[in-house]
Amino acid sequence: MRRTLMALLLLTLTASPVMANHELVTVPRPAEAWDIAEWINGEGTSVGQLKGRVVLIDFFQLWCPGCNKFSMPLIKHWSEVFADEIKAGKLAVVSIHTVFEGHDYQNPKRLKRFLKEKGIHHLVGVDRHKDGAFLPETMRAYGTRGTPEVAMIDKQGQVRFQQFGGFDVEKAERLLRALLAE
Repeated sequence: MRRTLMALLLLTLTASPVMANHELVTVPRPAEAWDIAEWINGEGTSVGQLKGRVVLIDFFQLWCPGCNKFSMPLIKHWSEVFADEIKAGKLAVVSIHTVFEGHDYQNPKRLKRFLKEKGIHHLVGVDRHKDGAFLPETMRAYGTRGTPEVAMIDKQGQVRFQQFGGFDVEKAERLLRALLAE
């Protein structure tokens, strides 16, 4: 019981500033362009450049408990499970650091250290903030409700899965496999 209450509290603290600003997202829908201020772990890319591949996206914050306990380990696991598909250019894995709170703490310098400590080697983009905007641009474009949020884009550039918080991993992996087989 205590563990459940703590999880709900952490989720509320992480998500509540954003949840009031967004309606539920619909899928499928065309994938929006990313507006990235800085790329880490490689050359930048775009949704358009990745057309023809399945794209797995993790919207995260480095201090987000749900990201550290759920989405980041899952994305790392899927990167290992689907290593052959990544090497073959059938799957791209991208994380987008969507900071909507704690901007001074969650800066690119600290993020780079964090990624190195966690052993995250796939491409990571720092979501761009425009002057005075509460939410970063890609987070707004995708209508994410907080962090963690995971999305999958099919080979034709359609968002086919987008889920805030935890979800049924087996069901999502089946969808990922189906998207790769299309």
